[in-house]
Amino acid sequence: MKKVLVVLLTVAMTLSMFASCSTPEKPSESAAPASSTPAASSEVSSALAAPVADGEVTLPTKGIGTQISTEVKAKEKYTIACIVKNSTNPYMVGCLNGVEKAAADMGFEAIVMAPSTNDSVEEQVKIMEDLIQKGVDGFVLVPVDTNGIMPGVRKAMEKNIPVATIGTPAAVDTFLRTGVDYTETGRVIGKAVAEKIGGKGEVIILEGPPGAQNAQERLAGIKEAMSAFPDIKIVASQTANFKRTEGMQVAENLLQKYKTVNAIIGCNDEMAIGAVQAIKAAGLEGKVVVAGFDGNQDGSSAIKDGSLYISYNTDPFGSSYLAATYIAQFLNDGTMPQKYFTPFPSEKDNPLITGENVDDYRSNIAWWNEVK
Repeated sequence: MKKVLVVLLTVAMTLSMFASCSTPEKPSESAAPASSTPAASSEVSSALAAPVADGEVTLPTKGIGTQISTEVKAKEKYTIACIVKNSTNPYMVGCLNGVEKAAADMGFEAIVMAPSTNDSVEEQVKIMEDLIQKGVDGFVLVPVDTNGIMPGVRKAMEKNIPVATIGTPAAVDTFLRTGVDYTETGRVIGKAVAEKIGGKGEVIILEGPPGAQNAQERLAGIKEAMSAFPDIKIVASQTANFKRTEGMQVAENLLQKYKTVNAIIGCNDEMAIGAVQAIKAAGLEGKVVVAGFDGNQDGSSAIKDGSLYISYNTDPFGSSYLAATYIAQFLNDGTMPQKYFTPFPSEKDNPLITGENVDDYRSNIAWWNEVK
């Protein structure tokens, strides 16, 4: 798969790129998908996916990671845009690649974008507004901020344009929220770490951005798991903003204060790798268990060499592919997701990556692998 270079474009270039993605044969009324595509009873602004009883949701896809596929085909040349937080975090690039693969498989046009200023929610909103004006048919969105993204989300919903969020949701229920259940991921990793250190000891947590709902959910899950082990003490829990450099700096400072720590949980692989670097610099290699989330390429390599104990495959590639599939279904015939929040992948998909299965993960599943 070609590398996603378009994510480096500025907002000013969005319009010209969109024009180049448009197809002359697309009916003129498709520029307003709200009124022309699905029946009124399925309008996303007034009939959000209703909760369903506990049980399996039937996904329109099969597999996870680069094995994901679908039988859904776009009935028209829809344009679906994927807008992420930045073009530097591997997770974000995985989301963009997933939508591009979905476009190739289903036959719609994909626009993949990131703010030219990393993590600028204002620029995300501007990109959305520009694309709405040009008649985009759907959005797969990784919002920088739950509340900050709302001006763009409201305008999309007014036009009945489906918005699927991944990770951080919007402040209101949109067409769909997918990606992992962050609370579940925290519980699973927290329990695994607690068991690895024998149910006792000191733990440091490197948190995500304090204003991000997904970061808060993951932190809550970790703390919930740890609460089942009365002999474990969380000695420090501090943000490092999902960034490797900050993870290293925060871990260095905390390791100077807490010299007998048994484990560090980074709430993503980037922070966890930063913690690994800090541990090595402090001469504590092999003495501190480190865990992360995402299963990214560097994290997987760290598991392979033993410096990272465990990670959770959050599969941004599969998540964005799934989101695009749901949007294509809706544009085809008004089909709504069975639930507003459809977690993917979940614990049943065996998401933990350890030294025992990392080779299989890297060879056959990893979302960062080049799609053949």
